Amino acid sequence: MARILDVVGVGSLDELATRAVPASILDSSVEGVADGLDALPPPIGEHETLAELAELAAMNTVATSMIGLGYYDTLTPPVLTRGILENPAWYTAYTPYQPEISQGRLEALLNFQTMVSDLTGMDVSNASMLDEASAAAEAMTLLRRANRGSSSSRFVVDHDVFPQTVAVLETRAEPLGIELVRADLTSGLPDGEFFGVLAQFPGASGAVVDMKSIIEQAHEGGALVSVGADLLASTVITPPGELGADACFGTTQRFGVPMGYGGPHAGYLAVRSAHARQLPGRLVGVSVDADGDLAYRLALQTREQHIRREKATSNICTAQVLLAIVAAMYASYHGSTGLRAIAQRVNGHAASLASGLRDGGIDLASDVFFDTVTATVPGRARIVVDSAKAKGINLRLVDEDTVGISCDEATTAAHVDAVLSAFGAGTPTSETMSSIPAELDRTSKFLTHPAFTRYRTETSMLRYLRTLSDKDIALDRSMIPLGSCTMKLNATAEMESITWPGFARLHPFAPDADTAGIRALIGDVEKWLVDITGYDAVSLQPNAGSQGEYAGLLAIRAYHLDRGEAQREICLIPSSAHGTNAASAVMAGMKVVVVACRANGDVDVDDLGAKIASHADNLAAIMITYPSTHGVYEHEIDEICAAVHDAGGQVYVDGANLNALVGLARPGRFGGDVSHLNLHKTFCIPHGGGGPGVGPVGVRSHLAPYLPGHPMRPELGGGAPVAAAPFGSASILSITWAYVRMMGAQGLRSATLTAIASANYIARRLDEHFPVLYTGDNGMVAHECILDLRGLTKATGVTVDDVAKRLADYGFHAPTMSFPVAGTLMVEPTESENLDEIDAFCDALIAIRREIDRVGSGEWPVDDNPLRGAPHTARCLVGEWTHPYSRELAVFPDAVAGRAKVWPSVRRIDGAHGDRNLVCSCPPMEAFA
Repeated sequence: MARILDVVGVGSLDELATRAVPASILDSSVEGVADGLDALPPPIGEHETLAELAELAAMNTVATSMIGLGYYDTLTPPVLTRGILENPAWYTAYTPYQPEISQGRLEALLNFQTMVSDLTGMDVSNASMLDEASAAAEAMTLLRRANRGSSSSRFVVDHDVFPQTVAVLETRAEPLGIELVRADLTSGLPDGEFFGVLAQFPGASGAVVDMKSIIEQAHEGGALVSVGADLLASTVITPPGELGADACFGTTQRFGVPMGYGGPHAGYLAVRSAHARQLPGRLVGVSVDADGDLAYRLALQTREQHIRREKATSNICTAQVLLAIVAAMYASYHGSTGLRAIAQRVNGHAASLASGLRDGGIDLASDVFFDTVTATVPGRARIVVDSAKAKGINLRLVDEDTVGISCDEATTAAHVDAVLSAFGAGTPTSETMSSIPAELDRTSKFLTHPAFTRYRTETSMLRYLRTLSDKDIALDRSMIPLGSCTMKLNATAEMESITWPGFARLHPFAPDADTAGIRALIGDVEKWLVDITGYDAVSLQPNAGSQGEYAGLLAIRAYHLDRGEAQREICLIPSSAHGTNAASAVMAGMKVVVVACRANGDVDVDDLGAKIASHADNLAAIMITYPSTHGVYEHEIDEICAAVHDAGGQVYVDGANLNALVGLARPGRFGGDVSHLNLHKTFCIPHGGGGPGVGPVGVRSHLAPYLPGHPMRPELGGGAPVAAAPFGSASILSITWAYVRMMGAQGLRSATLTAIASANYIARRLDEHFPVLYTGDNGMVAHECILDLRGLTKATGVTVDDVAKRLADYGFHAPTMSFPVAGTLMVEPTESENLDEIDAFCDALIAIRREIDRVGSGEWPVDDNPLRGAPHTARCLVGEWTHPYSRELAVFPDAVAGRAKVWPSVRRIDGAHGDRNLVCSCPPMEAFA
């Protein structure tokens, strides 16, 4: 650290804090502990932390869950637990925006898309949604966009849709002016015009209804149809896509992903090919590389929020990649025959349960079901549920007269017998009949590709996972210096507890008596985040940063509405902001007005004043990222906040860059009314290849009543829910809990200052080679810096893409390209990288600058040089070599001496080819020849 501080030009980290952070917002500190953080517990070691986590896990009761409602116990193959969930090669990877060094996770995601498309009977699937409820909301808005023939704003939702899904639909619909109409679709569609219809298949009650006639009736009325399809049921029941559905949504949780008290789980959204360009989120497609070989990339990979901003159709930024990969590999490991066998066993247990209940004189809601039986026991429902609970089984109390029972992969015959005993019924005396009529049997084939037939043994699956991960660069191999997307250490001790049954096997709607430990953990994280941010209350429900933005803006909107100021709908957003800001504002029913930025990247305070004056009576909020998207502490932040407050608006401080504030300044104290945080950035939850994420939202006390509520947890309050589970992706909150517990107040502050020091060190070392575009008043950057390549590109023709691809030959992942300024690289080293790694990265960029100079001097042509030819594979070395640079320089540049060689698996990929060809299923079998 002494060398870093010397290069930066400060004598200590404390001096760095006073030089970099505006004095007006800087918290005072005593013995390295900032005001407000003294409430955090003192730090403890890794083994003590794991012991405390074990105590919390032991406070939970892992009962047999038969609650259902979209959450089911599942048996994760140990090879997937060890090979993916516990493997840093998978969980420390980033979103595959650099496809040449992401081929492994891209292939796994393509398998996921193929799995979903096959099982739903649809043409195209995206590479995961955040959860089932938000996938349903995205399906609703997709149908509205796609149904150009309808001017109606009405949307029919079947009565048998999961209650948490309905709640999130209501949240999404109201600000967008969509009228939800609830109906029992078995009795036909309501009167009037609708743009779309949404149903669950099977329904929350377990009933499997005639979906074909519902779809046909909707189409006759000019409406499009989206169906929530259970993928396991779709292995034995004709899937909605084959019945004419326009879109399918749902979750892949029961494909090997633990319930985890609600998440994280990979949702999905699949559509007809005609609607492929309407799909939100990510879409993996097939392209070719520079040698004409098969290669994968994210089709349409520049997120639409960065292009369309306030005109974007979705604010989805992250996915649930790690969990999508688990689900895809679960399908690959079991194959179609294995999945059908699991489904048949699940259905058999449900049918046996139904038979025993009927023999006991108990009425059932439906005789056609897959895994869920709903029984009517007038006045006895609570007695039955309590009796089952005494036997270690949780059932669903629908109401005082009705009990729901869901079977899953972990259900046994003994569980069925115990449930029947709780009802006072005996073992079935009559022959168990199938609960699925022959006319509903699935007859079409699925999962026929080699990806789902080759890896049916543990040895083959183990090797497949290793082969894929070897094609990628993750944090286990190299620094990932991405600006705006903090890639920091995900310590093993922080990760260890996520697969413990005491956390992983909890149903989100389990009785409170079963969940004391995880609720205590959640309470700790909420309290600690309040202390760290200076806000008064925090909700952990949002399961991505974009959803945290959305929840915060919904709280602002509800606050204004309650005060009788419905006209306040203008949201001011600086032109430099992350694209999700504008998209989230529109989804929350606001109108975006852009505020200009100065040449140095700061918000133009004069333009802000003019915009406030112009919209004073209608001003709802400003969304401002701090430190700025340009990686600078703006010194006028307090003035900006005060101006908005004086006009009656609220201040939304985007917490994406909280990595540069923890222990130094608190947005809830320097002017913010609400912020979302990114636990997958600042608080060590790993990126997992592009998810999971957690985006908690913190608010001042006046907004606390508007934090997300939940239909199953009335104590959370009356705010609009944004996720299916009350506490979002609860099972990975133990990672953040462990991080804060081990760091303590002083450790958190030191981490922030180390990240700032490392960024300024890189800026000093590289500025003469690649000018640093923005700095603050004292010549300092925050936790990241932007390197300007535009002059070099103009002079030499070498682009930012060339530099990014060449870094792969040096063994490094590229920084963030062309965001927030086109033609630049944004670098963030974080506090986790040691000086040797930082220097190696700087040395690589300096060596690349020397290569650029050789292009500029004419030694190498602009269209044939190591940068334009990058990345170089081992295979490209063995053929004829006609380039004006040597094979050795191509793959072993001097600056990588002493580092393990990383071999990209493909050459540079043709992005335009991939965008023109939305191939969204596994490659043809010939590719495996």
